[in-house]
Amino acid sequence: MPIYVFKNTKTNETYEKFLSMSDREEYLNDNPEVKQVPTVPNIVGGVGGVRTDDGFKEVLSKISEAHPTSALAQRHKRKTGKQVKTQQAVNKHRKRIKHATKRSSV
Repeated sequence: MPIYVFKNTKTNETYEKFLSMSDREEYLNDNPEVKQVPTVPNIVGGVGGVRTDDGFKEVLSKISEAHPTSALAQRHKRKTGKQVKTQQAVNKHRKRIKHATKRSSV
């Protein structure tokens, strides 16, 4: 059941009530001086994680192998220790070169 915000038009008092949808309709019909205040709905997100089964992980791995330069490959492809260290070195030098070109153009 959601929490609704109501405003009494006679007293300008704003308050909240925890009601079901049918109870809300009944409450508004019984109290004509009360109006519902529009509010943004509370959306809960990120509570759990997306769980993938082993079959889907295998599919992602095969796609990663077919497209080794994609972002998907960066996340899902199995790598050896040598490949990880090589990629770290490449990224370090790319960052250094990018920083150097920014400094020289100024």
